Amino acid sequence: MAHIDLGVDENAFPGIQGLLQYRPETAKPLMMLADVLLRGPGTLSRGERELIAAYVSDLNDCAYCTASHGAFAAAQLPEGVRLVDEVRADLETAPITPKLRALLRIAAAVREDGRAVTPGLVGDARAEGATDLEVHDTVLIAAAFSMFNRYVDGLATLAPDDPDAYLRGVDRVVNGGYLAGRSPAG
Repeated sequence: MAHIDLGVDENAFPGIQGLLQYRPETAKPLMMLADVLLRGPGTLSRGERELIAAYVSDLNDCAYCTASHGAFAAAQLPEGVRLVDEVRADLETAPITPKLRALLRIAAAVREDGRAVTPGLVGDARAEGATDLEVHDTVLIAAAFSMFNRYVDGLATLAPDDPDAYLRGVDRVVNGGYLAGRSPAG
């Protein structure tokens, strides 16, 4: 049970969904940020950007965000859930490009402390072909998801145990984005 009364059935609105219902005036800008970061123009695929969000959420032990963004990543990556699970299990042996591995190392550093992003980490990413935009977006995704994770867990929202619960939003997010189905107020 959440620390505050969200005014919704937490089973119907788990995780951040209940929080978005509780405070629609903050929901819209938060979802706009997620939409730009994870679906907007960029050279990283949507699946790769969702993978960064899921990876950071996993490092932050945020069960809801790890599962939901892991499902969104899996739906948009050719290798599906297997790749998401392999990255979460061991970044160094996961079958991803050296560029994505370098960017995920940057994301892990941001999640620890923004000052942990060193010129060496950025240089390694650049050496693997990462652009300034990709480095920027990785840092911002990691920072934003650290905030989202703390928001979700700081208010003790429900994280369903059933993996299928996280599949319900996949079509909406993958096909319509984070603002899909939201009212103008939220």
